[in-house]
Amino acid sequence: MKINHISDTVTLHNGVEMPWLGLGVYKVQEGNEVEQAVEAALRTGYRSIDTAAYYQNEQGVGRAVRASGIPREQIFITTKVWNTDQGYDETLRAFEDSSRKLDLDYVDLYLIHWPVPGKFKDTWRALEKLYLEGRVRAIGVSNFLVHHLRYLLAEPDLRVKPMVNQVEFHPRLYQQELLQFCRENEIQLEAWSPLMRGKIFDHPVVQQLSQKYDKTPAQIVLRWELQHGVIVIPKSIREERIRENAGIFDFQLAEDEMEQMNGLHTGERVGPHPDHFGY
Repeated sequence: MKINHISDTVTLHNGVEMPWLGLGVYKVQEGNEVEQAVEAALRTGYRSIDTAAYYQNEQGVGRAVRASGIPREQIFITTKVWNTDQGYDETLRAFEDSSRKLDLDYVDLYLIHWPVPGKFKDTWRALEKLYLEGRVRAIGVSNFLVHHLRYLLAEPDLRVKPMVNQVEFHPRLYQQELLQFCRENEIQLEAWSPLMRGKIFDHPVVQQLSQKYDKTPAQIVLRWELQHGVIVIPKSIREERIRENAGIFDFQLAEDEMEQMNGLHTGERVGPHPDHFGY
């Protein structure tokens, strides 16, 4: 798998192309802060922005996209339905609210934010409706483990299977079984918190590779994820860091170095476990 340029994309199972690199905007404030971050990312060459209803900054994302002058079809926008809005009718209403705030003609990817017990199947039916009506170009899930995916895929009335599963994924949480299951079922894995909020940067393996390739620890970690075929959406509001996070397409880790990085797995999370979330 060759991923050598910021414009490189992966083709989802429905034929839609999604960039390997995107900007995450979790905890980025609505208004100038999120608009400036998105504008900086688009200037740098990013063409994917990941937001959510829960982040409360969809309006700013939409404004920045419209102000960029970049044709809409060249930018990939993801948003998500929050837990308290799950259910069939509730999700359809939540999507209308997100669409109004983004003020864009369509959404590229709409995700179920968390697998709310007893609700996410009805939520998925709403996403199928939005997809089949052409309101969104792709649909998927977030924070789904293998057992959640099996449960959804086993639904007799399933009309569309998820195109993307966005989960916490980094060297300390190398979710190998989930990655393999998603590959086998043509579900593209995407990493939130791909840098583990910097907690992995001081590890000797990361430091050694950083020195060898003359790359920052963040760039080493992001490259490791890309080479596993995982989309990355690092979050930053600083233009220099946004540019730095994009400097991952001009080198490649060797197979033994990938194995070294794989060995950093401990199961440690920076976010909640999907089975123990306070739903």
